[in-house]
Amino acid sequence: MKAELQNESRLTCEVETTLKVIGGRWKVLIIRELIAGVKRFGELQRALPGITQKMLTQQLREMEEDGIVHREVYAQIPPKVEYSLTPMGDSLKPILYAMHNWAVEHFSPIND
Repeated sequence: MKAELQNESRLTCEVETTLKVIGGRWKVLIIRELIAGVKRFGELQRALPGITQKMLTQQLREMEEDGIVHREVYAQIPPKVEYSLTPMGDSLKPILYAMHNWAVEHFSPIND
């Protein structure tokens, strides 16, 4: 029983770490957009109605710091910046798909 409690405590800690990386209102939605491919800032902003420029910038910076998003700046005029998932960001796909499937299974209108 003691080992089970230690495992649950450890799991909770690791789940909390994951939630810190992808948690919040916008990060999962940003990841969803980047799963489809490379996007420029304006494309992301148009795909996420309601997000402010400041919030998108902040979320992308945090995700870049966490190693989830890659920011590529091209030396041209006007400047061109593209965002994509890193391999670590790409590794979140199964988690997001599992979350999607869970919601479909438990909260779809058919189950109501």
